[in-house]
Amino acid sequence: MAPAVTRLVCRFLNCNRVFKNKSGLTQHTHAKHGTPQIQNLNRTAPLAGPGFIPPWSRSPTPAGVIDENIYDDLAGDQGFVPEEGLKCDANGAFIDQDAPPPPHTDAPPTDWTPYDNRVEFETAEFLFTRNQMSARQIDTLLDLWAATLIKHNDAPPFANHRDMYATIDATPLGDTPWKSFTLCYNGAKPEQDVPPWMDGQYDVWYRDPLEMTRGILANCDFDGGIEYSPYRDYTTEDKRYWKNFMSGDWAWNQADVIAQNEENHGSTFVPLIIGSDKTVVSVATGQTEYHPLYLSIGNIHNSVRRAHCNGVVLIGFLAIPKSTKEHNDDIKYRNFRRQLFQRSLAKIFESVKPFMENFDVTRFPDGHYRRTVYGLGPYIADYPEQILLSGVVQNWCPWCLGNRKDLDGAQPCLHRRKAHTKLLVEQLTYKQAWEQYGIIADLVPFTNDFPRADIHELLSPDILHQIIKGTFKDHLVDWVGEYLLVTHGTHHAAEIMDDIDCRIAAVAPFAGLRRFPDGRGFRQWTGDDSKALMKVYLAAIEGHVPQDVVRTFSAFLEFCYIVRREALTEDDLVKLQDALDRFHQYREIFKTTGVVSTFSLPRQHSLCHYILLIRLFGAPNGLCSSITDRFNALGQMLLTNQCLDKLAAARVDFEACGMLRGSCHHGRLRIHEPQNQSVEVDAGEIIDGPTVESHVELALTPRCARNVHALSLELDLPRLPFMIQEFIHDQHYSEDPNPPEFDPATAQVFLGKLTLFNSAAASFHAPSDLSGTGGMCCEHIRATPSWRTGEPRHDCIFINMGVDFDSPMNGLAVAQVLCFFSFNYRTSYYPCAIVHWYSYVHEERDPDTGMYVVTPTTTGDDVPDVSIIHIDCIFRAAHLIPVYGPDFIPKISPHNSYDMFNSYYVNRYADHHAFEIA
Repeated sequence: MAPAVTRLVCRFLNCNRVFKNKSGLTQHTHAKHGTPQIQNLNRTAPLAGPGFIPPWSRSPTPAGVIDENIYDDLAGDQGFVPEEGLKCDANGAFIDQDAPPPPHTDAPPTDWTPYDNRVEFETAEFLFTRNQMSARQIDTLLDLWAATLIKHNDAPPFANHRDMYATIDATPLGDTPWKSFTLCYNGAKPEQDVPPWMDGQYDVWYRDPLEMTRGILANCDFDGGIEYSPYRDYTTEDKRYWKNFMSGDWAWNQADVIAQNEENHGSTFVPLIIGSDKTVVSVATGQTEYHPLYLSIGNIHNSVRRAHCNGVVLIGFLAIPKSTKEHNDDIKYRNFRRQLFQRSLAKIFESVKPFMENFDVTRFPDGHYRRTVYGLGPYIADYPEQILLSGVVQNWCPWCLGNRKDLDGAQPCLHRRKAHTKLLVEQLTYKQAWEQYGIIADLVPFTNDFPRADIHELLSPDILHQIIKGTFKDHLVDWVGEYLLVTHGTHHAAEIMDDIDCRIAAVAPFAGLRRFPDGRGFRQWTGDDSKALMKVYLAAIEGHVPQDVVRTFSAFLEFCYIVRREALTEDDLVKLQDALDRFHQYREIFKTTGVVSTFSLPRQHSLCHYILLIRLFGAPNGLCSSITDRFNALGQMLLTNQCLDKLAAARVDFEACGMLRGSCHHGRLRIHEPQNQSVEVDAGEIIDGPTVESHVELALTPRCARNVHALSLELDLPRLPFMIQEFIHDQHYSEDPNPPEFDPATAQVFLGKLTLFNSAAASFHAPSDLSGTGGMCCEHIRATPSWRTGEPRHDCIFINMGVDFDSPMNGLAVAQVLCFFSFNYRTSYYPCAIVHWYSYVHEERDPDTGMYVVTPTTTGDDVPDVSIIHIDCIFRAAHLIPVYGPDFIPKISPHNSYDMFNSYYVNRYADHHAFEIA
């Protein structure tokens, strides 16, 4: 638990702002009250508490900015108020804020109910959740297991799959049942030929969002990854800093409104984050469209929401009526679809509504109870769902009043608001509201039924659909094809497109990079396909399209990668606006060449609103619709989903009781595990563990052992014995400020064995990428003579040369790994890599692509510049893409990509961490 801190109150009359430190109070005073003299302050203002915990400001500004002594009288004898929202008992009565939490459960630490023991629970969890084994395979496994235990007169944990399923169903935790209600059309119907949708019954399945929210809040896994109050973060230069959701202005403003009700003083504000995305579910009656509905809360950190599956839960399926083609354009049918969607949402969230103005009492991850006030928070949806939610006409913006014919033309534009929309509906005819403001006058958003909720303010940015799938794939990539067709004609355009496909297919492999063996030639685009293509597409088209097209993509990619940062400062927002301005400037080439006639495209226009939405909701990577991609609506429907929740809740409960420490055989068998060696994981795997900048270890299993002569022949490096001598010399004198010169004639010759490895694992802090809750990622760097029984693979790396190294990338050099090996010399163990160095072609990034260009270096006699380095020098893997130029290329294997070209781009778009360092 965080240490207690003093709350500082603004001492101007009628101002109730409370701050965590003096710097935050200073900033508020200067912004809201000018720069008054100290004697004008209200010295009688009491210390905050035990009332409502308002938003707090945390800033690392030195305390010397304000005279420290003038605040001494504030604390006095009134004590301290903890950083969190006020703790209470299960009945809502405030308690001593230093009191320990009540016991998590009254059950003894040996109670595995409904399981007999730990093995039984972990078996069920492994088979049902992790392996997702079919019922028939479970029966086969249990039969084989039973056969091995007959001689011991014993039996496996379960008799068959039915026994296991029944045990899971009996789990008392995570038991939020699925419920349903039915909606139907109740308007006037024609006397004959009644459309099928008018007679249809539409079932909406859901789980109580109040109970699901309480379950998230009670999850002890989130302790340390949750905020109990809105706040404002500042950098060391006292500039705003947006990261988690509660650092945004929206939560801050909501807390101000809630605080106006004295009954809610001491409460914790919990915003509900909602998301939906239309999908098609096969049922007995055919293909039925549903909107899976997801729920999270704004209090948990973005990293937790993105990495922890229990931070986002599935709470419902919204029905979508079907009709015949002849009725698809019927105004009544379209209005019914809209109203069904809105009414379903209003009905589902009814249970939460009473606690949006009056407090609920619920348990939090730290084990304490708190008074809780809920509120509808951001809604994550693609453009079709956004206009459906907001009651806005197709091709209009759901955020602002920009005209649909020129959405970007009048920026900045007035923003839509509930009160303004209501006034327009009252004053204008239906047609006027539709044509002049893009408002569907007879549609009432479901948020109008809830306190403090305005749908136009609650629509969140959607990076996946608006930027990646919308602007990049559906617009820019298609425009390149149209440009080539308009400029070169059908035949030559096809040849160029084939060459672009060859370039994409020739890109060297990289951890987490999707392969495109046929270029862009696949039928069904997914979000992952679009994300992967973004990483390699820019270099592939360079040389075949004009400079302004390349710069359009470069500016757009820069916007994408800045907006995906885990945290953004005011300076980042300036860079974001600059990238957007350059994107708007260079994209004009598509209009001047006749590819497009207008840029009034809602998804592309949404980029204009990102800066405001960041200020409101924090960093967008915690609210993107990709956080729901882990859910398979088919696999988690109803009972299956409920079983998964039961197992997850049971694990949390058992862990809270300390029953899952170690492994099943912990305390019975002592396993000698190798230390300081990596464990093979999939490329780009997220990992939990302590946060470190970077750490590299050789693979767990060596490939083979070689003597120095054999390895020098294998790598065609006759100088390898001298290189090892020089490496030992450098390591021996690494701490000496004035080391002696290396002399091969006097240096000892190493005659021992070298242990070779096919890979090394690099763990590094990359919170903007998909990572563990601590922001850590793991990737494998390959250097093997045969990758997956095929061709050799030798990855490239970033090498940390130190702050004194003259490098455009802050002391990082680039090299290709030829071999990983280790050896023992005297009493020392050396894990090493043999690398081929690359040098920078220019000190600055290429002005068109925004990437650095490197080239393989050679010695004076054109021999590759190769040396041995300690693996501690390796920062992480680097990805290089050839500078293809204007010429067509032959078909090239990706594994030969690093051997076929003279210069390479350092791919800063390989992932978000690479964007930061390259």
